[in-house]
Amino acid sequence: MQEEKRAYLELHIAVFLFGFTAILGDLIQLSALVMVWWRVLITSASLLLLIRVGRVMKAFTRAQILRFMGIGVLVALHWVAFYGAIKLSNASITLICMATTSFFTSLIEPVVMRQRVRWYELMLGLLIIPGMALIVGSTDASMNTGILVGLASAFLAAFFATLNKKYIRQSYEMGITFLELGSAWLFLCLVLPFYLFFSETPVQLLPVSLTDWGYLLVLSLLCTTLAYVLALRALNHLTAFASNLTVNLEPVYGILLAWILLRENEELTPGFYLGGTVILLAVFSYPLIRRWRRKRGLEA
Repeated sequence: MQEEKRAYLELHIAVFLFGFTAILGDLIQLSALVMVWWRVLITSASLLLLIRVGRVMKAFTRAQILRFMGIGVLVALHWVAFYGAIKLSNASITLICMATTSFFTSLIEPVVMRQRVRWYELMLGLLIIPGMALIVGSTDASMNTGILVGLASAFLAAFFATLNKKYIRQSYEMGITFLELGSAWLFLCLVLPFYLFFSETPVQLLPVSLTDWGYLLVLSLLCTTLAYVLALRALNHLTAFASNLTVNLEPVYGILLAWILLRENEELTPGFYLGGTVILLAVFSYPLIRRWRRKRGLEA
């Protein structure tokens, strides 16, 4: 019982830190791609203190290593889209877009995992559409591009999470994380020169102040490395239902932080709140419906 209480506390801290990433993305004065480049570099370097590279290479076959590196590319694209959406709109709108990840997962997972489509997942997914329509209709047109990029980020998150679920058969999750984040950094190293060459405006490669350096370290070490380790420890003592329900709090924590720290509530309309409520109700209904069906033996 004591271990379960500690696991809930650790998971809530991890989810809170995950939600804080959106705030830091808004505060750090770097472009989305450069910010992610620094994030995966610092995080990968910190993981070197927790793992042995030799063990990683021995733990997986060449095909598995290449597969996880490919998933790492999707992670990189997801984070670039996520922070790009924040720069193009704001943190609150981006976090609501990320709440649609469960809907995209309900469409992607049956294809990737070769499972049948669950009718209630599609119904909850359909509820998200009017919620997004309310948000788009009530926000300034200048933020529409940010909403589209935010939805693309949610789709990419659902895609790489489903692939991880399919291919992670080993218990060495830390090694997999290193492979994915390391390959994300290598991929962005290849993309960065083209970004610098084709950018119409000068690109800042280094943080402009000690404050930005501090935000970057918090983003990488606390909101990524520490949050991942806490979540990993917690999941060893919690059910899938409990962990999924808690993780769904991420956009809620993030939006509350955006209101408090960034005062984004001053630029949001009643339509945003109504649309966000519809989306969050659909997201929170999902694990409850699954639990109800499992209790009645309607699904495994």
